[in-house]
Amino acid sequence: MPKAGADIDLDGVLNEIGQFGRFQIKQYGLMVIPVIFHAMALSYVFTAGRLNYRCEIPGCEDVQHPTYLPAWISNSVPFINGAPSRCERYELSSNPAQDKLSCDAADFDADAVIRCDSFIYEDDEVTIAREFNITCPNNDWKLALVGTVNNIGQFVALPVAGYLSDRYGRKLVLVMSVAGSAVFGILRAYATSYEMFLVMEFLDPAMGTTMYSTAFLLGLELVAAEMRVTGNNIISCLYALGEAILGLLAMHFRNWRTLLKVAYIPGLLSVPLLLTTSESIRWLISKGHREKAFKLLQKAAAMNGKQLSPSAIDKYCPKPDDDLEHLESQNSSFYKLLRNAIRSPGLLLRVVNCSFCWLTNTLVYYGLSLNSVTLAGDKYLNFILVALIELPGYVILQMILDRIGRRITLCSSMLLCGLFCFLSEFVPAENHWTNLGMFLVSKLAITMSFCTLYIYTAEIFPTNLRQSLMAICSMFGRFGSMIAPQTPLLAKLWLPLPMVVFGTMGIASGLTILQFPETLNTQLPNTVEEAMSMNSDGDKDYRKVRTK
Repeated sequence: MPKAGADIDLDGVLNEIGQFGRFQIKQYGLMVIPVIFHAMALSYVFTAGRLNYRCEIPGCEDVQHPTYLPAWISNSVPFINGAPSRCERYELSSNPAQDKLSCDAADFDADAVIRCDSFIYEDDEVTIAREFNITCPNNDWKLALVGTVNNIGQFVALPVAGYLSDRYGRKLVLVMSVAGSAVFGILRAYATSYEMFLVMEFLDPAMGTTMYSTAFLLGLELVAAEMRVTGNNIISCLYALGEAILGLLAMHFRNWRTLLKVAYIPGLLSVPLLLTTSESIRWLISKGHREKAFKLLQKAAAMNGKQLSPSAIDKYCPKPDDDLEHLESQNSSFYKLLRNAIRSPGLLLRVVNCSFCWLTNTLVYYGLSLNSVTLAGDKYLNFILVALIELPGYVILQMILDRIGRRITLCSSMLLCGLFCFLSEFVPAENHWTNLGMFLVSKLAITMSFCTLYIYTAEIFPTNLRQSLMAICSMFGRFGSMIAPQTPLLAKLWLPLPMVVFGTMGIASGLTILQFPETLNTQLPNTVEEAMSMNSDGDKDYRKVRTK
C-alpha cells in the first residue's frame, strides 16, 4: 500500500460528492464576508489622502463662506501646474480693511513669497491630513508612510498567520483575522493623534492580513481540479467588488472617522456567522483527523444530494499503515517539515522565484490602485473604475486559464502589463480618457496575473506546508506593497518614473515565470515529493502516478 502522505486522492472524493454543489456554494457564500472586508484595508487611500488646499489670505477671505478659487486668487498666491500653491502666498504690500472681500494685484508683492500655516480647502472632505494638520510638501512623506506601515503590518504577520493556519486550522485563523482587523479598524476611527492612527494602521493588517488567503484556501481546498479556476475567480471578483464598495463609501462619507466606522463595524458583526464555516477537509486529512474529515465529507454529500459510503473513502483515501514511518510523519513538527522542505534545492528555488513574482505583482497591482487617485478627473470614480476593470480580467481568465495553462497565462499577462505601463507614458497628459484607458489596460493585465498567481502558488506547494509557503511568498510580496504607497513620490523626481518602474518589473518577472512547472489539470500535491515531481513539461510524471 502506498504511504499515507502520497495516497490521499481527495479530488476523487470531491468528484463523487459533487464538485460545486450546495455545500461548496454555502462555503463560498460565507467567504464573501472576509474577502470583501479585506478590501477595506485599502481605506488608507482615502483616510490618509492628499487634499487640495491653499493659503488663507488675511483680510481677503469671506469669513463665513471662504472659497477655494475666488476671483482674486491669482493676485495673492503663485500657481503651480495650473493650481494654486498649497503652502506659499505673496506677502501683503498693504493692509486691506478686514471687511474687504477681494484683493487687487497692487495689494501684494509678487516678488516676496512667504509660507503660511492656515489654509482654505477645496471642499469639505476631512482626512487625517486636515484634522492633524499634516500639510505642505515637506509632510507628504507622513501620508505616504501610512500605506507603508499598513503593509509592514502584513509583512510581519504573514509568516505567523501561515504557521497558525497550517498548524491549528484555516477556520480558527479566519475568524481571528476578521475579528482582530475589525477591532483595530474601529479603534483607528477614534485616534486622537497621527501617532495613534499609525499604530492602529499597523495592528489592523497585522491581525487581518491572512483573511484573504485563508478564505481563498478554504474555498479552493473544497473543489476538484476542474473547478479551481471558477472558485478562484469567485474569490477574486468579490475582492474587486469590495474595492469598488470602498470607493463608493469614501465618495459618500467624506469624513475619515465616519468612513472607518462604516467600513469596519460590519466585519465585527459578521464573526458569529463565520463560526459556521466548515474546516478544510484537505487540512483535516493532512493532520490525520480522518474521522472529522469523513464526517464533513458525509455532511457535504448530504447537502449536495449525494451518498458517500465508507468503501468510497477507503478507495480514495486508504487508511494508513501503522508502520513507524507513518507514525513519524504524523507526529513530526511543523518546523521539521519546513526544514526538510527548504533543504530541497528545487523547492527552495521555486519559493525564491515565487517570492519575486509576488513582489512584482503586489508592487504593480497596489501601485496602480494607489496612483489612480492622482490621475486627472474625479479620484473616487477613478478608484472605482480601476477596481471594476478587474472583473473583465476574471471573465477572460475563466475562458483561457483551463485551456492554455497557468504558466503561459501568468507570463503573457505580466508582459502585457509591463508593455502598457511603458506605452502610457507616450500619451499626452491632456488626453485624459486615452491616458485612463491605458492605465486601465495595465490594471486589467496585472489583475489577471495576480489572480493566476494565487491559484498557481496553491498548486505548486504541498498541503501540509501550502499556506506557510504561500505566506512566505506573500510576505516577500509585501515589500512591493510597502514600496507602492511611496511610488507617487517618484513622480516628483521624474513624472513618468512610477510607470517605468512598474513596466520594468512586470517584464522581468514575466520572463522568470517560465521556470515554473505547468499545473493545468493536476491534483493538488500533498507532500514535498509530489510537489517536486512536477516538471515544466506539463507535469506528466506526477499525473501518471496520481491516476494509476
